[in-house]
Amino acid sequence: MTTTSQESFLRAFHSELPAVTADAFGSARSADGRSSYEILCDRVVGSRRVLDLGCGDGLLLELLARTEGRRLAGVDLSPEAVALARRRPGLGSATVLESRAQDLPFADDSFDACVSHMALMLMGDVEQVIAEVVRVLSPGSTLACVIGGGAVGGEAYDLFLGLLRAAIQTAPAAQRVPALGDRRTRTREGLDSLLGPTGFTPVDWETVALDLSGPPEQVWAAMSGIYDVGPLHPRTVASLREAFFERVEGLAKPSGVIPCGMKVHVATARLA
Repeated sequence: MTTTSQESFLRAFHSELPAVTADAFGSARSADGRSSYEILCDRVVGSRRVLDLGCGDGLLLELLARTEGRRLAGVDLSPEAVALARRRPGLGSATVLESRAQDLPFADDSFDACVSHMALMLMGDVEQVIAEVVRVLSPGSTLACVIGGGAVGGEAYDLFLGLLRAAIQTAPAAQRVPALGDRRTRTREGLDSLLGPTGFTPVDWETVALDLSGPPEQVWAAMSGIYDVGPLHPRTVASLREAFFERVEGLAKPSGVIPCGMKVHVATARLA
């Protein structure tokens, strides 16, 4: 699958659901009460010029903007997501552009930090992405990324993924998501192999469990926004939803809350 094909899929998906990532992760919390977006903010706390790579609807940029005096910029493939980001209160002075990460529209040494929430792992031509990140960062800058890590196990997300895999197996090839990104971006060793030769220090790697528990409808909304569901036929999605609601009742607590958790990895490196 070519990078062009991957990006075409992502543009089409986010034209329908431009805020899907923020909707799913915005309310998810780690054990210490932070969202994955807030964790990224804490990784670049001393940085004044920050680039958000794959900024989506601008939630992370809005959190970064709470620190006064920052110069912020974000890029995203989706024009619909960029439009949402530009409308966020507090981002009036931020530069938010529709752009590919492989060809960043910024001068050399423009930033002292780059953050990316669930986006670097989706990008093709990742060596070129990293080369562009290195170009626009100043020496000593920080790169901090949140990368998907899968289900916690034994909870609603685990159940959902099992049902989804079964649905995908019976779906025609045209209803399956293309392979997205580069698998090396999903492991510490892979990221080290990509970042080390460009001058980054060894990756600091932290695995964080996020709690997405809630009523069944809320949990379904978060789960069903993942890429694999998008191409499925509406009848398949309806059947998947029915099966999920039937099975998830067995996980419900007396309060009606469905336990749901997933893991993310927080990868941080410094440009030496």
